[in-house]
Amino acid sequence: MKKQMVKVGFDFDGVLLYNPVRIFRPFVAVIKRLFIKKRALVFYYPHSAFEKFFWRLFHKSSIFVSPGVEDIKQLIKQKKIKAYIITARYNFLGEEFKQWIKKNKFEDIFSEIYFNSKDEQPHLFKERMIKKLGLQVFVEDNFDIVKYLRYKNTAIVMWIYNIFDRGIYHRYKYPDLKRAVNAILHETKTP
Repeated sequence: MKKQMVKVGFDFDGVLLYNPVRIFRPFVAVIKRLFIKKRALVFYYPHSAFEKFFWRLFHKSSIFVSPGVEDIKQLIKQKKIKAYIITARYNFLGEEFKQWIKKNKFEDIFSEIYFNSKDEQPHLFKERMIKKLGLQVFVEDNFDIVKYLRYKNTAIVMWIYNIFDRGIYHRYKYPDLKRAVNAILHETKTP
């Protein structure tokens, strides 16, 4: 009997690319809760040229490939996983995203690569892609998205947390991509 490959989706910034700015996520979350009284999860979309410039600058802080990408390559080579990139980067960040993909030859590694070209809300875009692709695992670094996704689909949602978030409980939480990737086969019970 042929073994089934585990279908795994990976977020880009903060997961496949290390982003030191993500350490501020818990502080931003607290500020949002204090000043923005909306109960529904809504991510900001930059409209003006200045806001988009700032947003591009922020995304340039994804500075290098995360340790763990080599482990992903090995699992793909061994035909244990089928891997996808699913990033919620908005359309105006598409060219920079494509440059990162090309520079790191990710198109040679991942089966398919998706970005949020229609500017959907990030959590809704990722939920849709997880369902469309029938993913069994999705690896994400944004805890707001993790909280949303963990109840919206059948995929295991693995969370790459940062040092300030280490006290937050989530069953599938890991301090880095390498440890998350090493847990994929164990958590999906695949030999």
